Amino acid sequence: MASRVAPPWRRGRAGGEAPPAPNGGPPESANAAFASGARILSIGIASTGIFTFAYLAVASRVLSPAAYARVSLCWAIMFVILSVIYRPIEQLLSRTIADRRARGVSAHILRVPALIQGSFALLYLAVALSLRHEIEHGIFAGSSELYWILVVGVLAYAASYFARGWLAGHKRFALYGALVFLESTSRFLFAVAVAVGIGSGQGAVGLGMAAAPFVSLCVVPFAFMRVRHQAPAGIPVADAAREGPAHAQLEEEAGDLSLRHGSGFAVTVVAIMLSEQTLLNAGVLIVALNSGGAGLTSGLTGFVFNVLLIVRAPLQLFQAIQTSILPHLAGLEARESSAEFRHAIRVTILAIAAFAGAVALGLLAVGPFVMTLFLGHKGFPYGRVGLAIVGVGMGLHLTAGTLNQALLARGRAHLAAAGWLTAATLFVIFVATPTITSQVTRVEVGYCGAAAVLCGLLFLAYRKTNEPALRPSP
Repeated sequence: MASRVAPPWRRGRAGGEAPPAPNGGPPESANAAFASGARILSIGIASTGIFTFAYLAVASRVLSPAAYARVSLCWAIMFVILSVIYRPIEQLLSRTIADRRARGVSAHILRVPALIQGSFALLYLAVALSLRHEIEHGIFAGSSELYWILVVGVLAYAASYFARGWLAGHKRFALYGALVFLESTSRFLFAVAVAVGIGSGQGAVGLGMAAAPFVSLCVVPFAFMRVRHQAPAGIPVADAAREGPAHAQLEEEAGDLSLRHGSGFAVTVVAIMLSEQTLLNAGVLIVALNSGGAGLTSGLTGFVFNVLLIVRAPLQLFQAIQTSILPHLAGLEARESSAEFRHAIRVTILAIAAFAGAVALGLLAVGPFVMTLFLGHKGFPYGRVGLAIVGVGMGLHLTAGTLNQALLARGRAHLAAAGWLTAATLFVIFVATPTITSQVTRVEVGYCGAAAVLCGLLFLAYRKTNEPALRPSP
């Protein structure tokens, strides 16, 4: 087989690679930049996780069990939709922008992602309007307030998620952190307003979900104020000039992101996001369906939602790592830096294991007391063993999320999607059938088991991509 000549961006320093570390480890500047970006983003998203938890905790305290159940259902439905139709475009932008910057390609790629994002938003609006009666009366017990909060909020988040993808791809992590921080704090203030008597009822609390994406977009002007005309990250200005026709041909061949490639990636990630939201929210929805109106009036639906908050808060915290690691891994893959790639994955998984272990032990020791203190019990007792099981599942879920980013960076989204769809299907079957008498315990055990299956499948897929024969061509 004829050997392949390395493209300009992969030939030594001109390709933008950082000099190797003295001990032969990963390049210092690349690792330092990634660590710094993840650290900045972690501060913003850690604060976001705290305010998100506080928003739901205050809502749980100021609303009746039935009203809180409807608000939590609105939250669950909204973020299922957001993750399914908007996160894929965020991931597409983040991966593609970072990959092209690492290769030294300056072609713009916003047109196709914007077209896909707009199409998803319009499709959602058409479905939401056609099913207004079913959503308003069948899910929200006749609350038109919550229906319009859902409609307006989801549409507003289209711009917010698009901005997140652009910021992540350009590694503008400080502004990304500011965006999600503004979103969470503004939403929290609506719950506080009800707590102090400025507003009242589920509509006032829920309005924070619709207002938050508008507030978050305040950071976008600051992002474009800092934009300067410069050469792509992969090739310094002087080197780009020396490349001459070769570099020009490279940019011409890359061109704009094709609709076929962009749509294919987006549809695959839609399957991943739908599966992840199934793990997070299908338990709540299934319990609500199984219990009928009694599940809302008794508070059982809100109680199950509170149990799964153990997963939601850490997922928001580690969203910082996942957000920063995808463009980092895409850049490493573009430069064929396999050792650095594996190093980043290994360090992230070890950090997750330590964090999840501490959380599980903490839940086993004081979980019921802390959950009751902050969220109330809604008429049902928290079980320490069940909470600890959810904590273990959370660690497996976060590990799977890291492996998922590795597969996306290596162009193996279809392998990741197969693992997610399998785990989500098993989870729904387990929770929907009377495998365990207690519905709460069924959700707790089912979630942990599905996360374990998912983690195992993605790990096997990741190991396959480490084999040279199976690595995708650039």
